[in-house]
Amino acid sequence: MDNINEIIAAVKEPPESFEEYLSLYADRVGDLVNSFIPKGSHPDMDRYLYDPLVAYSRNGGKRHRPLICFAACLAVGGDMERATSAASAIEHFHTAALIHDDIADEAELRRGEPCMHLTEGVGLAINAGDLALSLVNGTVVSDTGLDDATKVRVITELIDMTRRTIEGQALDIGWARDSRYDITPEDYLVMATHKTAHYSGAVPLAIGAIIGGGTEAEIEALRNYGLDTGLAFQIQDDLLNLIGSEESTKKDFRNDITEGKRTLMVVHALQHSDERDRLIEILSSKEKDQRVLADAVAIMEASGSIDYARSYAENLTSIAKNRLIDMVRPSASRDLLVSMADWFVNRLK
Repeated sequence: MDNINEIIAAVKEPPESFEEYLSLYADRVGDLVNSFIPKGSHPDMDRYLYDPLVAYSRNGGKRHRPLICFAACLAVGGDMERATSAASAIEHFHTAALIHDDIADEAELRRGEPCMHLTEGVGLAINAGDLALSLVNGTVVSDTGLDDATKVRVITELIDMTRRTIEGQALDIGWARDSRYDITPEDYLVMATHKTAHYSGAVPLAIGAIIGGGTEAEIEALRNYGLDTGLAFQIQDDLLNLIGSEESTKKDFRNDITEGKRTLMVVHALQHSDERDRLIEILSSKEKDQRVLADAVAIMEASGSIDYARSYAENLTSIAKNRLIDMVRPSASRDLLVSMADWFVNRLK
């Protein structure tokens, strides 16, 4: 448990910035998460299932979901060690979602590496994603450090999180499949809240507060904070795909346009651009030529859609921070979570 003890110390006396906190402790949390992946009872189970999942999970990004779960637990005065299984479960869900998402999107890169369905084949990638899903509730059920009532409440949160994320994914994929260009910014916000905000912000924070013994008011304040900042996180992620860089995103640059994604910038531009027909033409063509993708970005910039999305995300986080400060007791952990909002909208800006 050395890793968890180091993380506890870090959250109690965190670095000055949320980004520094993630950079320092992402690998330790990754080792913790991966410790919940079992070994197979036959060597070929490891070859075809467990080893690919471990390798994929090791290339795990910033690990912000388990780390904010831990911080929320401490922010309400709880014992962070009790949140270990739940924090890991959320990260396993994230892994499963990415593996399946990449297959659905026919993506090629994830975090700078070839997607699993390209290295292992679609069948084995689906199977590995299914395994990661099985670890979500299973990890919590097997935790001897949690009482049954807490387990039931946490698992209920995880089940609801899973359903909401799948609902959002259905909208995202369905709109593209059916060539829907009547999608409004309000529609996008529903989709992104379901697809991303619950599992990337609201549920990790709420579960951390539940395990930490927070009041119902604190739990709901942290959940609402996660909904707002998680939505801002998705908007920023969409922005980076368009105006970041291929190196900074570490995945297929501007592939959201190739896949015809209805991002906030796209749906805003469809309502406000004089070049709506040209934008629809590009979104419908599965275009990969970077010059054509740049044309689509230029249309969104000219219609004010890039600035609109950036301002929307920044306003969300500004309001959310003030609400959190009013609702959750002062602590270093709360301040760490407040700084998270700025990182969500300023990362690789």
